[in-house]
Amino acid sequence: MNNLCLLDADTLGEDANLSIFNRFGKVSIYDSTRPEEVVERIKDQNIIITNKVVLNESNLHHAPGVKLICVAATGTDTIDLEHARSRNITVTNVSGYSTHSVVQHTFALLFYLLESLSYYDQYVKSKKYVTSDIFTHLDKLFWEIKGKTWGIIGLGTIGKTTADIARAFGCRVVYYSTSGKNNDDNYIRVELPDLLKTSEIVSIHAPLNQQTYNLIRYDELKLMKKQALLLNLGRGGIVNEADLAKALDEELIAGAGLDVLEKEAMEENHPLLHIKNSNRLIITPHIAWGSIEARQTLLKEIVHNIEAFLSGISRNVVN
Repeated sequence: MNNLCLLDADTLGEDANLSIFNRFGKVSIYDSTRPEEVVERIKDQNIIITNKVVLNESNLHHAPGVKLICVAATGTDTIDLEHARSRNITVTNVSGYSTHSVVQHTFALLFYLLESLSYYDQYVKSKKYVTSDIFTHLDKLFWEIKGKTWGIIGLGTIGKTTADIARAFGCRVVYYSTSGKNNDDNYIRVELPDLLKTSEIVSIHAPLNQQTYNLIRYDELKLMKKQALLLNLGRGGIVNEADLAKALDEELIAGAGLDVLEKEAMEENHPLLHIKNSNRLIITPHIAWGSIEARQTLLKEIVHNIEAFLSGISRNVVN
């Protein structure tokens, strides 16, 4: 009989069916876990499931029975992999579960900005449309994405799927490889300055690392077209957020859509909360990955990882 705990169930949504873990033993579920609570909650556990709770030598040292850590995400930066390896603790992750969810959200952010949907929604709900003398209202202009250049930063699975759909809309797609190693003959690879100068839409789907941290700063934003839209579906920290706020206020670009921030949850004094025209910006609270289907797939994959581990099979092991 194994002891299993889930440290941050709230990150999986209220609709998540967590009873699927009951087959593995005694299950303890915590909605969220503060750093000072970790030791007490993991000390008697054999299997730990976590999304964002940090597990490192300082807290794992107090949990001698831990043999498996399941990360409820793709990234494993919250886990001290070296310490886990030294303790023979297996660490698994789940990749590819949210591709279509993130791509869908990319286009949701794009069209919200491009077609000024917030403005038009409020125009109707304020009853201004009721008193209109004509059938239409075109105060906020928008353009078609057909024939425009879509620049993608990070042509991994999500970036490529975005590229495929953008091409189906009639876009010319170019991409920048943040690692310098990604080549895809289906699309045009360019250097970052060229991508920024030529694209009407720029979407980021790259991981956060030494090559991508602060990749988009004020100088890079100055290269972009005034009608361009910037979308970050990769990781916070890739875009310098203070520089982005300045660029939006100076109307260097038309707008930005973010699903990720350098610090999550958002800080009260964040510069993007104080830009002059909030209609030029949409920020969603890191939800792109979280469609119903994606989260269901995530949970099923965690179950498969646990089953494989208990059967002596290596599956999605990252250390």
